[in-house]
Amino acid sequence: MRFIDALLGRVRPAASKTEALFSITTAYTTLETKLDIFHADVAGICFKIIPSTTFERLRADLGELLTLTKRETATEYKMVKDSFGYLWIVLRDKDFEDIVTTMHLISNTLIENGFGESLLSSVFKFKKRDRVIYMIYNYKSGNFYPFIPMGDGRQRDEQYELKLGTLLRNELPVERDIEKWYPMWDIPL
Repeated sequence: MRFIDALLGRVRPAASKTEALFSITTAYTTLETKLDIFHADVAGICFKIIPSTTFERLRADLGELLTLTKRETATEYKMVKDSFGYLWIVLRDKDFEDIVTTMHLISNTLIENGFGESLLSSVFKFKKRDRVIYMIYNYKSGNFYPFIPMGDGRQRDEQYELKLGTLLRNELPVERDIEKWYPMWDIPL
């Protein structure tokens, strides 16, 4: 059964996969110093809403945990339901490492409470002049990939995405299969 689940992408992410989130802090130094790409002081974690009282209790507990965390880190948060029925926890903080640490805390809390398979992604928003660049962490694969929307429509800068993915391979676990670089439109960040 685990083999079939793995083939269909229904494997629960291991807690060890969340450790890869911390590699974005090293990559951020490269983004900032070599590529003039800066963090936009916002990021979000996206997961599927499970209709159950256990999930609702966990959602309330996450709110309390994030309120306590705010006292230590000053990381602001809000919960947003998107048009696809996913819940986003949007984090705002000028300190990039605080955002990454809080993202790690949220994902591990979901995994430890049996909701690891509901995790979709963590999304970090960056800017280069007037361009928005997202670095997306996919929990199922344990890899990052860039997503760079352009214009008002549903277009993306695939050429720059490939360049950025190649430049960051030494610092991040970048998804090798570019067919899995899924666009995420209407990110609520």
